[in-house]
Amino acid sequence: MDRFDAMRLFTRIVELRSFTQAAHDLGYPKATVTHAIKQLEARLRVRLLQRTTRQVTPTPDGEAYYQRCVRLLADLEETEAVFSSAMQQPAGKLRIDLHATLAMHFVLPVLDRFCARYPLIELEIGMGDRLVDLVREGVDCVLRVGELSDSSMVARRVALLEQLTCASPGYLAVHGTPRNLAELAGHRAVNFFSAQTGKVWPFDFKVDGQRHSVALPGTVSVNNAEAYHACCRAGLGLIQAPRYHLQQALAAGELVEVLSAMRPDPLPVSVLYPHQRQLSPRVRVFADWLASLFAEPA
Repeated sequence: MDRFDAMRLFTRIVELRSFTQAAHDLGYPKATVTHAIKQLEARLRVRLLQRTTRQVTPTPDGEAYYQRCVRLLADLEETEAVFSSAMQQPAGKLRIDLHATLAMHFVLPVLDRFCARYPLIELEIGMGDRLVDLVREGVDCVLRVGELSDSSMVARRVALLEQLTCASPGYLAVHGTPRNLAELAGHRAVNFFSAQTGKVWPFDFKVDGQRHSVALPGTVSVNNAEAYHACCRAGLGLIQAPRYHLQQALAAGELVEVLSAMRPDPLPVSVLYPHQRQLSPRVRVFADWLASLFAEPA
């Protein structure tokens, strides 16, 4: 194992906190991994890793060495890409995690285009809305909706999703159609809550350039987009969601938009990836492809 391979191995052990997981991730026998780290520590004459029965953590010297390795490996990948065909024909496994409803609506139906353009890239796709630890889980990039709070990631915005407030014709026949925020009094919502925090998201409205958040009572709260829309079609209350997921029901007359003059700000859609992977040709071409995909007419 050469020095750069040993660096890659060491960084994965630090990121995954495990010899076993790093060996599996990189395709090495565990004995090879253990021997390589012993050789690395002997060559550097410092102890890099602290081993316990539960996990592996870097020593202070190991943490300093890890930071240098990350920068060196990123520089190496960029240099090799510049002086090879990697930028034109990137290859290898790309681990991605996609927002589930966006994936089903926008990405997966045309994913064959990406595969045809980059046949040497092997995609490993996870789907969901949960928080993903990109480094620990070995994920290269994620596609997410909403304002971002993790400043440790590189974020590239690829789209803005228009949001609408809707209800079923049956619901409006019983409760009336609100024409302003004051008339929301007495109305009910199908509320959406976060699976991670349990927080119920309020409704947002933009009136004369000012943002207003309104919490509405409701009989039903859900944390799944399909259930959210189904409950609205069943007449259980108002919802607020991106237009793309409501368009078919609106066209069929199953839902009606209300308060169209005070739509909330559009939801941003972003690709996120760790700083040390921002130069990866695989990540770069996938992010470029997503940006071009969302730029296409609906």
